[in-house]
Amino acid sequence: MKTIVHKANERGFANHGWLQANHSFSFANFFNPEKVQFGALRVLNDDIIAPSMGFSTHPHDNMEIITIPLKGTLKHKDSMGNTWEMVEAGEVQVMSAGSGVQHSEMNAKTDEYLNLFQIWIFPDKKNVAPRYDQKHFNAEDRQGKLQTLVSSIDNEDEGLKIHQNAKLSRIDLSKDQSFSYNMISENHGVYIMNISGHVSVENNQLESRDAIGIYDTKGFTLKTNEDTQLLFIEVPMR
Repeated sequence: MKTIVHKANERGFANHGWLQANHSFSFANFFNPEKVQFGALRVLNDDIIAPSMGFSTHPHDNMEIITIPLKGTLKHKDSMGNTWEMVEAGEVQVMSAGSGVQHSEMNAKTDEYLNLFQIWIFPDKKNVAPRYDQKHFNAEDRQGKLQTLVSSIDNEDEGLKIHQNAKLSRIDLSKDQSFSYNMISENHGVYIMNISGHVSVENNQLESRDAIGIYDTKGFTLKTNEDTQLLFIEVPMR
C-alpha cells in the first residue's frame, strides 16, 4: 500500500474577491510538480463563490467534470441547450465535455455564498458527444454506508455516469465508527477528501478538508474520531 497526504492548509489558494478557491492539485496560477494529478483525477477545487457571481462562458473538451454543491445553489447553462439549470446542495452535476462544450456557472443566490467541489477526471474515450446530467442524493442514504454518486457509463452501478472506470461516493459516519473500503481493482487508487470531522486512515489523522490518496492495495479500513463526512474519488492510476 502507498499513501500520499494532502493537508488542507497546504492546498493552493487564490482570493479573487468574488471567488475564494482552494486547489488540491495544480490549477491556474498554482503549480506544484508533486500535485499535478492523482491517477486520472486532475482537479479538485474547493470554491466559495460570492452571491450572484460566477464563471462566465468558457470552453472545455475531453474532460469529465463533476460539481458537488455543499452549500447554496449553482446555476448552469451550456452550448448543449441547457439554460440556467439549478443545482442545489444535495445534488451532483456531471458534464462530459467530449468533443467540446461551452458553459457558464453562477451562484444563483443574491444573498448567500455558494460552496462547491469541482472535480475534473480524464476520460477513457476522446471526443465523445458532450452530455449533461444531474441528480439529487438523499443524505440519509449514506448514513454508515457508501452512497455511489458517479460511476462508469459502461457499467450498471447506480449514480450518474462518466466516460471513465471511476467511482465517486460519499459516506457519513458517527464517532468511533470503522469502515472498510474495497477497491475496484489493484490498478485503482482512491483520493479521500474529509469534508468535515476527524478520521484515522492508515495511521494518518485527517481533519476537515485534509485528504489522502491510497493506492497499490485491494482495500483499507478507517476509523472516525468524531462525526465525519467523507468523499471518495476512485480512479485508475495508470
